[in-house]
Amino acid sequence: MSVATTRRIPADMGRAAGALGVVVLIALWWALAAAGTAGGTIPSPWRVLSTMWSDGWGLYGPNFQVTAIGALQGFLWGNVLAIGIAALIMLVPRIEPLATQLAILSYCTPLVALGPIILVVFGGRTPTVFLAAMYCFFTTMVGAVSGLRSADPASLDLVRAYGGGRWQQLYRVRAIAALPNTFAALKIAAPSAVLGAIIGEYLGGVDSGIGVALTAAQTAYNVPRTWGMAIAAAALAGLGYLLVAGAARLITPWTTVEEGR
Repeated sequence: MSVATTRRIPADMGRAAGALGVVVLIALWWALAAAGTAGGTIPSPWRVLSTMWSDGWGLYGPNFQVTAIGALQGFLWGNVLAIGIAALIMLVPRIEPLATQLAILSYCTPLVALGPIILVVFGGRTPTVFLAAMYCFFTTMVGAVSGLRSADPASLDLVRAYGGGRWQQLYRVRAIAALPNTFAALKIAAPSAVLGAIIGEYLGGVDSGIGVALTAAQTAYNVPRTWGMAIAAAALAGLGYLLVAGAARLITPWTTVEEGR
């Protein structure tokens, strides 16, 4: 058996396990619907899919697009700020306690309570973008700091020996070393940004988006459509994860080789 074949086996096993998990989840969902669990409020997968088909792209397309744009804007703002602060910690280590405390505060603060304040002050879709950014800020900052600190000490000493300072160490050594950890954090941040955007839409002030459509379906007691919107939200979160994972494979191909060993 060749080395390439050996490396493909764990990846194939992972995909097979993922597919099996989806099949088991759908089978469990179907069984719960057939058994009339929760007073019959769980529709069958077929009923949900047929409702999504009848609603069509005219309902799902615009709402999906609006939420995706809000989540993307929050994802970019939150992660640029998180990575920037992580880099600043490497350049000015004495600010680390303050930056860490602020990051923990942003993580522990109930963001649903901040959303109405942002809505009153700024209005519009600002709460959507704000919550999407805040939901991914802490994860990315922790991952970026961890990655920047994982740089090879010998390489850092070499840069220092040639007269390089913290800035040269940062962009010549630490930035490359931080890529795997940072991308791992970004893969978690992508679905988190979608969650933040949907919660921001729940707060009101907007007339479109998955969160708005989900609220409308719940108010109308349209259970299959509610489940369909939940599936759309999950699909958007999964799409974000897959896009970041694809970017990670292109930019850091050496991590894929190491995982296959």
